[in-house]
Amino acid sequence: MDAKEISLEEKAVKPVVDHLNDLLANYHIHYQKLRGCHWNVKGQSFFTLHVKFEELYTAALTTIDELAERILTLGKAPYSTFNDYISTSTLKEIQTIGLKDTDMVKALIEDMATLIEMERELLEITDKAGDDGTNDMVNRFMQFKEKNTWMLRSFVNED
Repeated sequence: MDAKEISLEEKAVKPVVDHLNDLLANYHIHYQKLRGCHWNVKGQSFFTLHVKFEELYTAALTTIDELAERILTLGKAPYSTFNDYISTSTLKEIQTIGLKDTDMVKALIEDMATLIEMERELLEITDKAGDDGTNDMVNRFMQFKEKNTWMLRSFVNED
């Protein structure tokens, strides 16, 4: 399949796919960070955060799959190696063992801000390409993170 088969211009789809692959790489790092937080959270917030981190990593895993499948729908190949993810991602790994619960939450808030910024850029690119399918998908991801950023910021009492 190529982009033309879904009524999109091949030339216009290239920047969409490039940005989708960047987002995919960043989501993989974010996903692993969420898993580490889920496994290593301790203290009075354990029950609250353990469940929240699981909700977030489950959503991130679904997002990863949707991103890869959208790239394939556009006729290109998604990144699929850890080397691709680590070398491409703007987000960086962190050591979650021994990390304070509020520091975990703050790290995730930073990740989400970066992902939202990337998604806003991607929305502009998909708009120019006439790619409403990708636009709708990315907008949904962004809205989920916006709401959860608010919740996490409330947890650590940040304005």
